[in-house]
Amino acid sequence: MRSSRSPLLPAVASASRWVRDHARRLVLAVAAAFALVAVSTAPAAAYAPVGVVHTERVQAGPYTVTVGFSEWPLRAMQSLDFTFVPDGGIAGKDGTLTLDGPGLDADDRETPLVRHPRKRDVWGLDVQALPESGTWSFTFDIDGHAGHGRGTLRGVSVLDQPGPPLSISWAVCALPPAGMLAYLAVGWRRNRPSEKVATLI
Repeated sequence: MRSSRSPLLPAVASASRWVRDHARRLVLAVAAAFALVAVSTAPAAAYAPVGVVHTERVQAGPYTVTVGFSEWPLRAMQSLDFTFVPDGGIAGKDGTLTLDGPGLDADDRETPLVRHPRKRDVWGLDVQALPESGTWSFTFDIDGHAGHGRGTLRGVSVLDQPGPPLSISWAVCALPPAGMLAYLAVGWRRNRPSEKVATLI
């Protein structure tokens, strides 16, 4: 008596094995990709240290504050870090910083003195840019065990923005899209698709 086994069964079994093998390889490939991404992004996610290249000192009542800059000389629209370190550290102290300079909005002039996100043992501003060149001042109001103190670091010169003026940079960036629009306009006028559609109708 002949076997009634369907000839499709071997094909189905073979296809099932093929799917299992490829699924296993796919899972391994995805896991390897995730591991590679995690390893490559770990250094990028680490906090970059705050490098101070120039310092100034200001007397705010009983407190002497060292003001650190990660770039020097300062330039307008240049991102940099500021650190503010009172003698004896920031423990048991709080206060406010008032900036005064050209082009600064009223809402941005006064800010509380908070820990620098990448240097937690000092106060600071993380990746800030001063909007315009000119003469700036930094006023500190500090309260602590020795009472209240106020002092101003005056005459901080901020040079012009590095690179070409902002208007020229915008003009250069606008050239490619303007050229593309001109190219499309010329092509539209030459081909006149509206007339071709009208003839088809």
